[in-house]
Amino acid sequence: MKRILFKSKVHRATVTQAELYYEGSLTLDADLMRAADMLPFEKIAVVNNNNGERFETYLIEGPAGSGVVCLNGAAARKGAVGDEIIIITYGEYEDSDELRYHKPTVVQVDKSNKIKNVNRTIEAFTFVN
Repeated sequence: MKRILFKSKVHRATVTQAELYYEGSLTLDADLMRAADMLPFEKIAVVNNNNGERFETYLIEGPAGSGVVCLNGAAARKGAVGDEIIIITYGEYEDSDELRYHKPTVVQVDKSNKIKNVNRTIEAFTFVN
């Protein structure tokens, strides 16, 4: 059996732009994508801490070091510049050692979306045989 688990997230990123008339997606600084093991066009879930909105979209790679977090298209209706969001990816894992040793990645950022900490040591659960 496969299970879908939290794979990685960028925690408390600040929205820097919102482009309503752009094809839907979220543009994210390439450095943040790399640190969180996220890929261009990967499906993401987004949680807006300011207004409670949740939505799914995909990633577009932004310039490295830019700090860009841009809500594009319909996503621009789900938040505003300055909002604090969490960008989450999930993965499918087998009930096996792959699941047993799974450790998600959490990238914490400051208000300018610069990396403060990358944590790959948290465990999602205690595996019971």
